Amino acid sequence: MNKNTKRYLALTVVVMSVFFLIKTAVLLEIKESTRITRGAEYTCFLLFIPLFSLMIKEIKGEGAKKLDDNDRFINKAAIISIADKKGKITYVNDKFENVSGWTLEEVVGKDHSIVNSGTQPDGYWGKMYETVMKGEIWHDVVCNKTKGGELYYVDTYIRARFGSDGKLEGFSSIRQDVTPIIKQKEELERKNTYLEHAAKILRHDMHSGINTYLPRGISSLERRLTADDIANLKIEAPLKMIKEGLKHSQKVYRGVYEFTNLVKKDVVLNKEECNIKNILRDYLSSTAYTSQVILDDELPTIPVNEPLFCTAVDNLIRNGLKYNDSDTKFVRIYSDDSTIYIQDNGRGITQEEFEHLSKPYVRKEGQKESGTGLGLNICVAILKEHGFAMTCEKNEIGTKMMIRYK
Repeated sequence: MNKNTKRYLALTVVVMSVFFLIKTAVLLEIKESTRITRGAEYTCFLLFIPLFSLMIKEIKGEGAKKLDDNDRFINKAAIISIADKKGKITYVNDKFENVSGWTLEEVVGKDHSIVNSGTQPDGYWGKMYETVMKGEIWHDVVCNKTKGGELYYVDTYIRARFGSDGKLEGFSSIRQDVTPIIKQKEELERKNTYLEHAAKILRHDMHSGINTYLPRGISSLERRLTADDIANLKIEAPLKMIKEGLKHSQKVYRGVYEFTNLVKKDVVLNKEECNIKNILRDYLSSTAYTSQVILDDELPTIPVNEPLFCTAVDNLIRNGLKYNDSDTKFVRIYSDDSTIYIQDNGRGITQEEFEHLSKPYVRKEGQKESGTGLGLNICVAILKEHGFAMTCEKNEIGTKMMIRYK
């Protein structure tokens, strides 16, 4: 309500209050009806009419301005087109011209088939017409074609306009250009297809080599070599390294298998009740840094996907040892009733730094160690798939990573 409206409203209230006071006094015989009282009543009535009219005019003007502002806002923000009852275009806005390539002069008198891409199935526009003729608003993402023949996508709302007599007057359309979103979606779907194919190769084709051919080859080699042969050839240590390397590769393969399995649509993470100390001890047994990891005896037994959970925690362990300038590097893993803690004595990072470094391909500036910037991001993703929340705390010495599991 603007100042003029408020002013007219106040004057109207004053005039009507005076009128009702005089009228009430006369009716209650507090004051006699005289020429003066009747004149005052008549004056109030005469003043009320123009004041009330001016107030109504201001209110309507204010409302019209709001509608005009709203129309300008919509006209600026969206693609607008208006058609008559025969479907012939009578108006398009600047945004329609910019997106479609057609000018207002070119499209007036024509129907919307000029932007029809022809990609819609039979009966598509018939259903739209049936919907709007019921007085309902029709909505869909539509593939259109520019004047130059390029496809573009618009999030479209169409309604029919009816007069006060119920007769059809025309049609109005409001659209938003969503071409970049659709193209990103198509690109993502294309890359997902490649990813699914890569996942298939990892899950199936690599399985034979890691879990069949290499184990058989090692077993066959050991059968053919006697203890004396191994000693004379001095290959006991290399054979042990090969077997330990294979065992570690098989563990990594299990993690990759489970992780790539998540690429499939509507896949639920496979989880089993596992004692965290036991599965981490087994996972770390073939690593060179197993002696630097302290596993608390009271670690919980909780439902996890063993290969993926171990992969995530192993990444945190390696980070704690890698970004560490201490002479005696270590990582301690312990827990309470709801959280698993991974404490190192390295350089330490804050929660803010953790959130930043958890983004893909992000690394800390000035870091002398090499890396891809993906490890922490994958680790967080794995724990999220488990439904776990992860935070961190920078201590006086090192970092405490916290995995909240309930």
